Amino acid sequence: MPLSTTPSADAGRSSLPVIVVTGMAFEARIARGEGVEVVYAARADLLERALSAAVARGCSGIVSFGTAGGLAPALEPGSLIVADAVEGPFGRVETDRRWADRLAAAMAAAPLATRLQRGLMAAVTAPLVTADDKRALHRSTGALAVDMESHIAGATAAAHGLPFAVCRAIVDPAWRTLPSAATAGLRDDGSTALGPILRELLRQPSQLGALIQVAVDARAARTSLVQARQAMAEAGALRMAAVV
Repeated sequence: MPLSTTPSADAGRSSLPVIVVTGMAFEARIARGEGVEVVYAARADLLERALSAAVARGCSGIVSFGTAGGLAPALEPGSLIVADAVEGPFGRVETDRRWADRLAAAMAAAPLATRLQRGLMAAVTAPLVTADDKRALHRSTGALAVDMESHIAGATAAAHGLPFAVCRAIVDPAWRTLPSAATAGLRDDGSTALGPILRELLRQPSQLGALIQVAVDARAARTSLVQARQAMAEAGALRMAAVV
């Protein structure tokens, strides 16, 4: 939802960091930089707790950043979404239009232009792994993509009257069902453990081909996130002084 503030409030906020919310440790590493405080966890209660603490320290806005599952059939791995709103467990939360426009403009001026889409994001509380489930969510919401953090980031921003934005890269396309090994190693804190993945492969070796494809898709998503973060930094699109 757009933020309405006084000039003095805007000036005070512009000196505070932007909070970037992600679910996984590798996303957090990409997001870090000057003027940014990164909050991440895979488990919702840990993420909410860390985000509340970060907001209490002071911030100028909240960005949901990282990977997402594709819902729109045309979106390839590595496609980027700058969201206009998030539809999730807490209802619909609008993003700050001026901020979203600046993020999109930063990426449109970079090699990312052909990968960029604007539209609705969906958010869920548990991983959406099958093509059938993604198809059903796309049909019911019209959302382009789905993640597990944007509704938390958006609700927190709305509760505190803060600007909110979303930038996400497609990691698994709508038509792909993820093998169980792909999610087996995710720890609550957003880091990844190799042991559970290997145990899943030993239990069902036929997953190996699908897991290799997941790794290829993940590399495409990571490349887009790195390029998006660089484009935002070069354009100053994360500085709130530029959007208030």
